[in-house]
Parts: sequence; structure tokens; C-alpha cells
Amino acid sequence: MEVKRMGQFDIVVIGAGHAGCEAGLAAARMGKRTLVLSMNLEAVAYLFCNPSIGGTGKGHLVREIDALGGEMGLAIDKTFIQSKMLNTAKGPAVHSLRAQADKIAYHQEMKRVLENQENLFLKQGEVVDIDMDEEEGVRGVLLKTGVYYGAKAVIVATGTFLKSMIFIGDAAYRSGPNGLSSSDELAEKLVERGIGLRRFKTGTPARVLSKSLDYTKMIPQYGDEDIVPFSFMNEHLSCDQVPCHLAYTNERTHAVIRENAHRSALYGGMITGVGARYCPSIEDKVVRFADKERHQIFVEPESLTTDEMYLQGLSSSLPEDVQEAFYKTIEGMEHLEIVRPAYAIEYECIDPLDIRINLEHRRFNNLFCAGQFNGTSGYEEAAAQGLVAGINAVLKLDGKPPFVIDRSEGYIGVLIDDLVTKGTNEPYRIMTSRAEYRLVLRQDNADERLTQKGYDAGLVTEERYERFKKIEAEAEAERARLSAKEVTPSSINDYLCAHGSAPLNSRVTLAELMKRPEITYDMLAEIDPERPALSRHAIDKVQVQIKYEGYISKQLAQIQRFKRLEEQKLDPDLDYLSMEGIRIEARQKLHDHRPVSIGQASRISGVSPADINVLLVYLEKKRRSLREEA
Repeated sequence: MEVKRMGQFDIVVIGAGHAGCEAGLAAARMGKRTLVLSMNLEAVAYLFCNPSIGGTGKGHLVREIDALGGEMGLAIDKTFIQSKMLNTAKGPAVHSLRAQADKIAYHQEMKRVLENQENLFLKQGEVVDIDMDEEEGVRGVLLKTGVYYGAKAVIVATGTFLKSMIFIGDAAYRSGPNGLSSSDELAEKLVERGIGLRRFKTGTPARVLSKSLDYTKMIPQYGDEDIVPFSFMNEHLSCDQVPCHLAYTNERTHAVIRENAHRSALYGGMITGVGARYCPSIEDKVVRFADKERHQIFVEPESLTTDEMYLQGLSSSLPEDVQEAFYKTIEGMEHLEIVRPAYAIEYECIDPLDIRINLEHRRFNNLFCAGQFNGTSGYEEAAAQGLVAGINAVLKLDGKPPFVIDRSEGYIGVLIDDLVTKGTNEPYRIMTSRAEYRLVLRQDNADERLTQKGYDAGLVTEERYERFKKIEAEAEAERARLSAKEVTPSSINDYLCAHGSAPLNSRVTLAELMKRPEITYDMLAEIDPERPALSRHAIDKVQVQIKYEGYISKQLAQIQRFKRLEEQKLDPDLDYLSMEGIRIEARQKLHDHRPVSIGQASRISGVSPADINVLLVYLEKKRRSLREEA
């Protein structure tokens, strides 16, 4: 086949899922001529699994993407059909926003943004090879049609399409999600180039017609009346919210599944890929948790322009006849009509230990990797990596230091550090429990933590930066005012008693009063007529910072200790294999990983605290020797 050279780009992004969209937008907005390639433009930012954005831990990622100038938060704010803040009965560290998306509108909105972005070119085409070698690095990409695009850097964001295979019972066939084509040739070429791949698995439940369900037998789940936006650029949102519904499996459901478990691709031995523990199929749940009398199901609308409903909690690789049989045992689903069967999907991805902290491949210069290609699961995890890969590809081409968010600065930092330092043996999912500094890494202060960083990197716009500074100034001034304004027992005790709060014995400031668990900022409006009009983002900051001031101070002290280890940088050319006193396993791990700091070295699996102490002694001896020579 004749190769046709069709143009030169600074950066080419392979894939236009959530990682590819954020990567492409970041690169283009930072001034690089960027090409985003998708095998099918109908797959741009498509929600192939659950029709929602955010959730526990994931909502933090969306806020951080937004704070850095990414697009996901803005897109879901325009296309949500229900919004709910999760975990509100717990502390603010784990409050997580989740929104039901109109998946068709979300795809259309993100595609529109890409099409209208300056410096960005969105094209349909299947990449079958990346032109690169270990000496020169990346040179370009070759498409199935013989078209060749030159590139100074390439970002691989192939999602679940690499050599993907669908499983439904004993039926197994090459396909990407939702009936789209799989990318087989690129997977084979990557292996030929010496890039190791491995097989992961995920799955999705059936889609059913809403008109075939009896919602009177289910429990409605409504959104919050006070809608909180994902994006810091938005203040007030309104929407005619659509309810979801809660249903449960029962013993009859479980009996059908147990009787037919041998017909599942999962238990029949056909699936070899590793699936996520945190998102098991229904047959896996029934077999592994045999003591459970029922399992929860969320019935969620896919879009306002379709009658299809998503059955969260019922992903499966059982045959279609068994799917229909066990679905119909569930109350409210007796006459259910399946329009898309549940399936499991296997796909190829890399070992994230093969990439650096800036998401560049360790062996191939200017080859960046993002999203499920790196072994993660979820739209939000993918988008976060895509954004960081896009920023770093630009900075690398400009000869600037890499853009790195550490574990104390954001969930994005936790996600990437976990991947490149610890690796993963299953599709990685972010959770609040993975972060050591949860109280500081809240979703309400993502802009405070990251917007300056994004502005310095060149992605955050002047408009966003000025809004950020305004919100910060508002919050700081209000904290100072509340800390200075005092109230007397006689002026407030009647009010406190009326609201179930203990009376005062002496004068206190409004800030001190707000530290009471039962008192909120909004509640004090009645006795604080002089308060200024604040943005909701500023109010959220003020309330959390005052109420949790002591705990936050303790965690900030912990972060300072963490920073000291992160600031002790390691020479990339250190000869770990010759270091005496460090165990052989640890030497090999350090040699392979090439950690950038003592902190990162301490988190590598197989490197013990004793090994780190020996490494610190070695570095101190080396520093003394250099000083003496000087």
C-alpha cells in the first residue's frame, strides 16, 4: 500500500474518548497544532458504560480537571439530567458530586468543543502503526488508509479498543464497545515495537426500554434541589431533573444465575483478562457473596432523547436467554424488554510501570500514554490522565520541566503516582481511601490547590484565573470578618436555643460559633445582617476551613514532612545495582523504576524503610565527597 504523507502536526492524539479529548484540548489550548484521531467520530467522549460523571473519589477528579482548565466539568454542567452530592452525612473530605448525564448530549457537546477549538483538528481514521524508535523517538502515525501524519509527540489514548473482544455466553467475537470496531493492527505493531501489553476486562449491563418497566415497584431516587456545579466557572444551575429508581435482586434472581453460571464467559474459562474487583458482574457477586439475600440495582436514564435505561449493578457475560430470565425475576422488571444485551469486554493495555511520572513511555521519547491504555477504569480517571499527558507533551516539546501533581496536591497526583510507582494488577479505580491527605484534598478547594499550577503551565485562561483570584479574595476576607466579629450571650442565646444549640456563657466570634457541628454559615444569616454577598464556591471554602481548622492544620504539617522527602531528588543515572546494604530485590526495583525522589522510591513495592535509610546514607556520603572535592 502506498503511504501518503498528509501533513505535519506537533502532537497527534490516538483516540477521542475522555482521555483523548482532554489531551487534545490541552495541547491545542497551549498553542500546539494538534490532531485528534478517532476510529469513529460517533465515539467522541461517548459514555460507553454508566451514563454518569463523578461519584465517590471521581467527583474530586472532575473538580481538579476543571480547576486545571479541562473540559469535563463544563461539559457535564451543560448536559446533566440529575445531580446529587454523595456522602453528605460524612465529613467534607469525602463529599463527592455525581451527575446523571444525557450521554447523547454529552457526546455532542464535547464533539462541538473539539470541532471549534483553535489549533485542534478532529478526524476519523484508524491508526495502525506509530513511527518511532528508541533512538529518535516518535516521528508520526500511519493510518489504515495509508495516510501518514508526521508528529513530534504522540499520545496513546485507545481506551478499551485495542484488540478488544466481546463475550456474551459462549459467543465471543472481535469488537470494540457498543458494536464499534476493535483496533487489532495497532496492538500488534506496539508489540512488534517492543511495548509490552497485557489483557484487562470490564463489562456493562443490558439496556432496556423504559416503557417495559413498572416503576411503581421501585424506589424513586431524586436529585438535590440545590444543584452544585462541577465547574468553578459556574455559579447557579437549573434543570428539570429526571428521577432514577432503586430495585433489588432476590433469591429467584440468584437461583437462575447459579443454575446457569457455567454458561457465563467468566466462569466458562473463555475470559482471560483481569477485571476490576470494585465493579464485579452480577454472576460474580452471586457466587462470591452467596450469603447476600439481595443486590442493589440503580435504573438510570441514558438520555432524554431515547427510551433506553441502564441497569447499574447488573453487568454480565451470561447468554442473552439467561439475562432475560434473571432480569425478569426482579420486581418491576417482569415484562422488561432488552434492546442491548449485557456483555464483557477484554482489551489490551500497558503496564503503567513502563511510564514515567509525566506519563511519557520510559523507552520511547515523546510517546505519552493516557487513560484505560494505562490500566485504569472510569471516565474521570481517563480524563485526568489525558489532561496531564497533553500538558506534558507540550512542555516536553518546549524544553520545559514536566508538569507533576504530587500526592499532597491532588487526587490526580495520587492516581498517577499509584500507577507509575506501584503499578496495578487490575483496572485501577480512584477512591478517597487511596489519598493520605483527604481532608486537604477536598473537592471544594480544588481550584485553590491547582488553578495557580495550571496557570503557570499555560493552560488556565486569564478569565478563569481572575475568577479564581476573586473567589479566593472573597473567602479570605470573609474568614477574617467572621474571626473578628463578636456576639454576646444576650444577643444570640434565644436564637441558639431555638435551633437546638447550647447557649453561650461569654462573648464569642462568629467563627468560633461556626465550629459547632450544628451551626452552618447559612444559619447565621439571621443574626449577621452585615454579611457580604458571596459566591457559593467562596461560602463552601469559608465553612469548611473554619469548621475543620484544627484538623486541617495537623494535616498540613504532615504534608510538610511528605514534601521534604519529595524534594530530595534522585539522579536518574544512579547505579542502584552496585549499592551495598540495599537488598537485591530493592536494588532491582530501584534500577527498573528510576524514581525521581526519595519519596517516590519509598512507595515502590519491594523497597523497605531499611532500604530507604541505606539510600539516604549513600546520598549523604556522596554529597560530602563532592563538597570535599570542591
